[in-house]
Parts: sequence; structure tokens; C-alpha cells
Amino acid sequence: MTTRKKQYQIAFALALITILYNIVEGFISAYLGFEDESLALFGFGADSFIEVISGIGIAHMVLRITKNPESKRDRFERTALRITGFAFFTLVAGLVITSAYTIWTGHRPQTTFWGVVIALISILTMWFLVIAKRRVGHQLDSAPILADANCTLVCVYMSIILLISSALYELFGMMYIDGLGTLGLAYFAFTEGRECFEKANSDKVCCCD
Repeated sequence: MTTRKKQYQIAFALALITILYNIVEGFISAYLGFEDESLALFGFGADSFIEVISGIGIAHMVLRITKNPESKRDRFERTALRITGFAFFTLVAGLVITSAYTIWTGHRPQTTFWGVVIALISILTMWFLVIAKRRVGHQLDSAPILADANCTLVCVYMSIILLISSALYELFGMMYIDGLGTLGLAYFAFTEGRECFEKANSDKVCCCD
């Protein structure tokens, strides 16, 4: 097996790990967010499910460039990007409306402990994936794989938002912080959705730099 072929296999494995992790994270976060009445954690879980759709498109992209590194984005990837973009915008609308409602009513989560735990795990996992994707991207001199690493970094930012809002509430019981954290997640979801549509309508490898 050639070194280059092995590196593409690693890139594909990283794409699969990203998908599987987001599936698990999505179910756990959404369930615990619902049980603990933490909108930020529930929204984080919903975002994870959308990342699964995005991850499927990324896995397909890796298979495509494995066969032909110079090939352009195909119909499957553009469709996946549009579906992902629509899902992100739908999530943004839901997060903004519900966070505004929780801030208006002064709703407080029962606890945000699990938000802290999940955010820490997510930061470590996503940072590992960023480093691994960047390494293989540089080894292959592949702009698409490096772009995917940059977009995975956005997941780290979202995890940090969840960590800060959850920790502040758990430690100090700060009112409105869960709703404000949710608005922070909505901002990043909006940027991801916008990027999906920009990439679906062009051959740019990344719009998130």
C-alpha cells in the first residue's frame, strides 16, 4: 500500500469518527438537555445531528478526491451542503425564538452540570480531530481536507460557548446565561449554514477562514 493511499484512508477514517461521535453526542446532549431543561445543551445536541449530515458529505468528498484529487465538488456534495445549510438556518430560528422566550420568562435550567462535562469531552475530541485532519491534509497537500479541519474548529468554538455558559450557571447560578449561551450557539450555527450555501453554489473549498 502506498503512503498516499494510506493517508487518504486515514482521512476517511477521521471523517467516519466525526460522524459517529456526533451521533452519540447528539443523542446524549439532546436527552440530557431536555431532562435538565438546559436549552443550550439541547441546542448543542441538535447541532450535532446536523453535523452528521455535513460529515456524510465530507466522507463522500474524501472518497472523491481519493480517486481524483483534482475533481470538483459533485452533485451529491452540493445537495448535502444545501440540506445541511437549510437545517442550520432552521436550527438558528428555533434557538433564537426559544432563547428569547427563556430570557423573557426568566426560565432556569435544573442543572447545567452535564453541559460542562459534555463540553469538555467535545473540546478534547474535536481538537484531536482538528490536529489529525490538519496533519493528513498537509501530508497530502489537500486544500479540501485542510478546509474540513478549519470547519471542525468551529465545533471547538461552539463547545467553548457551551462550557462557559454551563459553568457560569452551575457555579454562580447566573440568570439568563443559558439563554445567552444558546444565542452564541445560534451565531455559529448561522455562520455554518451560510457557509454551506456558499460552498454549494461554488467550488470554494472553505468559506470559514
